[in-house]
This record gives sequence, structure tokens and C-alpha cells, in this order.
Amino acid sequence: MMRIFLFLATNVAVLVVISLVFNLLGLSGVNANGGLDLTSLLVMSAVIGFTGSLISLFLSKSMAKRSMGVQIIEQPGTPFERWLVDTVARQCAAAGIRMPEVGIFDSPDPNAFATGWNRNAALVAVSTGLLQSMTKDEVEAVVGHEISHVANGDMVTLTLIQGVVNTFVVFLSRIIGSLVDQALRGPNDQRSGPGIGYFVASMIAQVLLSFLATMIVMWFSRYREFHADAGGARLTSRRQMVDALRALQRGHATADLPSREFAAFGISGGIGQGLAALFMSHPPLEVRIAALESGRD
Repeated sequence: MMRIFLFLATNVAVLVVISLVFNLLGLSGVNANGGLDLTSLLVMSAVIGFTGSLISLFLSKSMAKRSMGVQIIEQPGTPFERWLVDTVARQCAAAGIRMPEVGIFDSPDPNAFATGWNRNAALVAVSTGLLQSMTKDEVEAVVGHEISHVANGDMVTLTLIQGVVNTFVVFLSRIIGSLVDQALRGPNDQRSGPGIGYFVASMIAQVLLSFLATMIVMWFSRYREFHADAGGARLTSRRQMVDALRALQRGHATADLPSREFAAFGISGGIGQGLAALFMSHPPLEVRIAALESGRD
């Protein structure tokens, strides 16, 4: 899913940069004796954690446009573009949200995504491959799925979840760094403040803990896919949504792309096994189809 990939990538980069800046400014939550002031450390961790996720949220739409080369439909130039814009407008009215920007990006793979910092300032884009490989009914269902993500406020909820897990990543990594630094101090070490062991260990721990945090975010992404599928079915029909997912199954089977590409960029995520499944942004398509057919949201 494009919005998830861009959000996480930006968030990790911002998190590392802000952490380095705070360390350079001496705002590390470590007192002069090398111990931790847990209250100030928690406040600092929350500031770093939520700043990273909020910046990721606000940059999500512009980054998506640049990364995917999205061409915004300002004035529909073809009957199909007019149909696409009208479809989005009709579904947005039904979902109770404002009209988002609508765009198309050049990719042979069947992909679509929605992003934006709030439900009334969003972007919905579809790939040329999706438009070429699906019927209008199937495209309409895919658009309904993305509109449902916007209407459900999934990006904002994701931001809050990411901010919380970021806070604990920073907080726990600093505790680990402090423990390592204390272990490296000799009995005659009289230096004040943290040593190099603190900074190196905390940065390494932050990166490793970020992988664990990503599992939580990906779990949320998988959970919300079922709700977006159900929303797409309400905006179109259950049959259309199931048909669209089955069309994605066919595209997944014939494209022979690495699963991570679908997990990161498409409405259809990669199917993982074992530990890899914890990092998948989407449930398997057959599970989503079964949920729709059983009437379970």
C-alpha cells in the first residue's frame, strides 16, 4: 500500500534525524551522572515520536505525487477520465467527505492508493495497469475501497498509533543505551554525562525496535483492509468488490512480482509466510474475499 510505505519510510527517517538533533543539543534525558531522568525522557520521547509521525502525515500526499509520478486530472481530457472523476465524486458524496484530488500514474501493475493529511484533503490515484486490466465495475469497487480508507480516517489513526509506538521506541532505546553505557564505565571512570556507548547503543536499539514497532503498524493496516473492503462493497456492491479482489488475484499470479512490491505499493499486499507475514500490509486476498462473502467486516 503506497500510503503505508511512504508514511513508514518518512517516519523512520524523520525519527532518526530528530533523535540525532536532540542528542547533539544535549536533550537526551540523561543527567550529569549518566543516569536517566525518566520523566523528562518520556516527554522527550513523545515529542520526537509524534513529531516524526505528524511530519510523515503532512508530507504523505506530496511524496506520493512525486514518487509515483501521479498526473492529477484537473480537467478530464477523455470520456474515461470524466467517468473516473464522476465516480469518485459520487462515492465521496455517499461517504460524506469532500472531493479529493484524482490522479493516474503510469504502472503496468494493478495498483491504487489514497493518502492525505485529513479526510477532506486527500488524493486518490489509480495505475494505468489497473485501468487496463479491470472492468469499470471492478475499478469502481477499487475506488470505493480507497474512498473508504479516506472516510474512515485511517491515515490519522495510523499517525496516532505510529506516534505512540515511536514514543516507546525512543524511550526504550535510551534506557538500553544507558544500561550499555553504565556497563562500559570502569570503576575509576569519573566522566559526567553519557559516553559514546550510550549514543551508539541507543541508535542501534532504536533501529531494531523500529522493526518491532512496524509489526504493530502493519497489523493495523491488515485490520483496516477488511473495513475498507466492506466500505467499498457498501459504496458499490459486494459482488463488485469480490470481483475486483479476484481480478487482483489474477494480476498477482500473472505479474510474478516480489511480494514486497504489492505489500508496499498496491491495493493488493504481498502474501508472507512465517515471520514475514507480520510485516505484510494486507491480508491474503483469499482471506479478504472470504470475509466479504461471509458478510464479515
